Amino acid sequence: MTVQPPPPLILASGSRYRRELLARLRLPFSVDVPDIDETPALGETPHDTSLRLARQKAQAVADRQPGALIIGSDQVATFEGRQIGKPGNFENAMTQLRDMRGKIVEFHSALCVFDARNGESQARDVVTRVKFRNLPDDVLAAYLLAETPYDCAGAAKSEGLGIMLLDTIENDDPTALIGLPLIALTTMLMHAGISLPGPGATGATA
Repeated sequence: MTVQPPPPLILASGSRYRRELLARLRLPFSVDVPDIDETPALGETPHDTSLRLARQKAQAVADRQPGALIIGSDQVATFEGRQIGKPGNFENAMTQLRDMRGKIVEFHSALCVFDARNGESQARDVVTRVKFRNLPDDVLAAYLLAETPYDCAGAAKSEGLGIMLLDTIENDDPTALIGLPLIALTTMLMHAGISLPGPGATGATA
């Protein structure tokens, strides 16, 4: 009986945080960055936005990587009925952190695993509820200058110094807030026939 080799595993993301998280699984994978418009649709909920973008990222890469297993992910932060994106610079990050201090913020970390071999898609939105501490401006500014988390939704880099911004975290997956829910991902990968850990695998290959 011929044993079929596992499909190439591809992370459809340019995020270094997601790449570092995926490397924890010790599976060989490559990175292919999708080029999609990440603007939320009019009237779209954070749940729907995050899932749609995760699926679109996976599908965009699958179109040029037939036969691969594609991981797409997206994160949307929201509080008081509005979505919060990546700040991009110090000034925007300060505005976000000032607005969020002392308040509850929800982070929607959506995940999609698309099997380009058969078109099967698995998707899930893992929600993390975070309460921010009520910290003064000088502390917020010092954090931003030390961590420069301008590519993180809400400027809250919880895997680093950003943990000091947070009073409580509520979720079912400790890696979801960083950007890639590994509990959900390992379930999806095993469902797609991927053995964990992979034989002789050491992590990212590209």
